[in-house]
Amino acid sequence: MSNISLEQLALILQSTGLPVAYSHFVQSENEPLPQPPFITYLVAYSSNFGADNSVYYQIRNIAIELYTDTKNEETERIVEQALNENDLFYQSTENYIESEQLFQKIYEVRLI
Repeated sequence: MSNISLEQLALILQSTGLPVAYSHFVQSENEPLPQPPFITYLVAYSSNFGADNSVYYQIRNIAIELYTDTKNEETERIVEQALNENDLFYQSTENYIESEQLFQKIYEVRLI
């Protein structure tokens, strides 16, 4: 677990050089949606630690989602390097989203 804020996590993810957004990108007239590869992240769920009927430690489980149009191990290495350099332990899973024709690699990190 890492004691960093969501704002600090956003900066770490932005250091990859990929487009980054919390939850999703919003298309506007001046800003089109990014082409893959891109990253989204969000607080997926909490695993709070309790003591005396109170939340003693707030633990946020963050899903960092890397989207690519092909399996791209080099891009994955860039994301993983950014996480490793900032001492963010992660677990990952991978999916193919048929309807979007995108590969999705999800990195789960825990923040306190």
